[in-house]
Amino acid sequence: MAAITGLIRVMERAARKAGTRLRRDFGEIEHLQVSRKGPSDFVSKADQIAERTLYDELGAARPGWGFLLEEGGDIPGEEGQPRWIIDPLDGTTNFLHGIPHFAISIAVQEPKLDGSGWGEVTAALVYQPITDESFWAEKSRGAWLQDARLRVSSRSRMGDALLATGIPFQGAGDFAEWTRIFGALGPQIAGIRRFGAASLDLAWVAAGRYDGFWESGLKPWDTAAGGLLVREAGGFVTDYRGRSLPICDAQVLAGNDGLHSKLHKAIVGALRA
Repeated sequence: MAAITGLIRVMERAARKAGTRLRRDFGEIEHLQVSRKGPSDFVSKADQIAERTLYDELGAARPGWGFLLEEGGDIPGEEGQPRWIIDPLDGTTNFLHGIPHFAISIAVQEPKLDGSGWGEVTAALVYQPITDESFWAEKSRGAWLQDARLRVSSRSRMGDALLATGIPFQGAGDFAEWTRIFGALGPQIAGIRRFGAASLDLAWVAAGRYDGFWESGLKPWDTAAGGLLVREAGGFVTDYRGRSLPICDAQVLAGNDGLHSKLHKAIVGALRA
C-alpha cells in the first residue's frame, strides 16, 4: 500500500466536503421531478455550490495555485505554480434525472519548465459520492481505489472486451463519427456501455471494470484526472491518432496494453472509410 501524501489528502478532503452536499441535494431530485419548474435550476445551483466548496478548500490549502474550473473558467495563479483542474459534478444529466452515477474530478497540472504553457498532470482524484469510492493517482506512484492498488484489465481479445463510450447528444458531438466507430467496434467486442460520466468511465478502465473507453468532444476537466488514473494503472490514453498528450480531451481513447492498439487500428480504419 502506498502512503497517501498530503496533496492527495487535501484533494480527498475537499471532494468529500463537496460530495456531502451533493448527496443531500441528490436526495431532493425525486421531489423536484414533479414540480412545474423542474429540477434544472436546482442542479445548476448544486453544481455551482460544489465548485465553490472545492475552490475554497483547495485554495486555502495551496495558496497561489491556479484553477481551471468548469463553471468559473481559468483563474491564473502565481507564476510557476501548478493549477487545479476541476469538474464539480461530472454526470450532470444523470444527477438531473435521479440516476446515482456522477463524480467529482480533481487534477493537478504542472506548468512547463520553459514557461511556454501547461505540461503533465501529476495528481488526480475522482470521487463518487453515492458509492463513497475515491480513485486517486500520483505520477510514478500508481493508481489506487482507497488503499487498494489498481491495474487495468488483462483481457487482450477484442471478443472479450467491454468498452465504455459517450454518445453524442443535442448540440454536442459528431453523430456521424461516433456511428462509424460504433459500427467498426460493435461486431468485434463483448459489449458497449454508456453511463454518462467520463471521469468515472476512465476510473473504471483503471480499475479493470472496463477494458477500454472512447469519446470525443470532451473538456480538460472531464479527462485530466481519469487520464492519469489509467496511465498509472498501466494503461494507455491517446487521441484517435495515437498521440499521448498531457490531456486528451477532444478525442480520447483509453485501454489496457493488450487492447489499445487494436482499438486504435479499428477506429482509424473506421474514420478513413
